[in-house]
Amino acid sequence: MSRTTMFPANTVKFGITPTGWVNDDFLDIDTGIPFEQIVSEMALAGFEGCSRGHKYPSDLQELKRALELRDLKISEPWVSTYFTINDMHEQTFESFEKEINFLKQMQSGDLVLAELGGSSHQQPIALVPNAPKFSDEQWRRLADGLNELGHKANCHGITMCYHHHMGTGVMTMDAIAKLAELTDPNCVNFCLDTGHLFFAGGDNLEFINLYGERIKHVHLKNIRKDVMDYSLANDLSFKEAILRGVFTVPGDPAGCLDFKEILQALADKSFAGWLIVEAEQNPANANPLLYAQMARKYLQEVTGL
Repeated sequence: MSRTTMFPANTVKFGITPTGWVNDDFLDIDTGIPFEQIVSEMALAGFEGCSRGHKYPSDLQELKRALELRDLKISEPWVSTYFTINDMHEQTFESFEKEINFLKQMQSGDLVLAELGGSSHQQPIALVPNAPKFSDEQWRRLADGLNELGHKANCHGITMCYHHHMGTGVMTMDAIAKLAELTDPNCVNFCLDTGHLFFAGGDNLEFINLYGERIKHVHLKNIRKDVMDYSLANDLSFKEAILRGVFTVPGDPAGCLDFKEILQALADKSFAGWLIVEAEQNPANANPLLYAQMARKYLQEVTGL
């Protein structure tokens, strides 16, 4: 007898980011876990793929061998865009082209990006009050730039997904709605990040209902609500919130998000693609393998996959 699964067979893939082992925004959140151990533990926990981190080998053949040995695929690289900053258009396109070439050589994954012009999240300042508010001209430049990148990605057969992010100009539901209105749905897809959306005051089920057809990539990030509330009330920086433990994985009882209903809503919209566990945690306090196993076990229980 075949078992019932939330998603049809072979439509979703489960991956994880290396940010539970080492942080890519704040390089001092690092206990010295080497690349080989990171990807070995990802595979041991039962994941099929991973995003790229700064400890990964720059030599692509070496990276391919390491991932193939563990039966892992690349789920995505990251591109930071700066369309809202003067004279950064060319640099943004160079970064984009570099990652397009990376994906073509790796033969797997989507391209995930976000506009970081004026972003507060990498600075030692209050995260939310200092997030940028774009002018009409900046919105136009952002939308035009994303549409152009998305068209180029399509021409290469690569799916480009915009990631709303805390501390950026596209953080809230209102800002996401404006971006959705200004961009071409055939070129600019969305990466839903469940934790970032909730942290910014958004509703994941509403987001899925509104943009389900454009969601092509998902970051499954849980939130410790008490830490989030403290972070917002005390105007903490993004790094301070991370170090206090604002993020955790699906399946952690300390988290507040209901991933069963989130995943069911995605299934109801016929989502197909990468479901990526992401929780920027301090590995000194949260054992990366333990939390990776916790997340994968929970996702298997909920989805049957």
